[in-house]
Amino acid sequence: MTATTDPNDPRLTHGPDPADGPYREQAEAYLVLSEDERAKGFVRPVRGSYWHTTCGRVTTMGRVIAETYARDPSFYGGTYCAHCGHHRPVGEHGEFHWVDPAHPERQSPTMDPKVGT
Repeated sequence: MTATTDPNDPRLTHGPDPADGPYREQAEAYLVLSEDERAKGFVRPVRGSYWHTTCGRVTTMGRVIAETYARDPSFYGGTYCAHCGHHRPVGEHGEFHWVDPAHPERQSPTMDPKVGT
């Protein structure tokens, strides 16, 4: 997996919206905010791992994707579960919660914020 700031990069997957249902392939490249945009600061903490409410398993993402989420939490409409093998929605009605670095063993939908919010 690589990251790109070029929305016209041919490696980007332009498949269905994750809200429309699962799609199985992990993207070859993910669109991220530019280094200059990420350097402006973050509106949320940089978190590198999230857990999926469906399977309960943790997925860890690359630093630039984590920083993109921290700068603009609504940048992505979905994210990938490495265990289920498909993309699913994020946001208020999404299926993923951030892992709390202080309590990585805990998975609490009431305490762990949702990815994309």
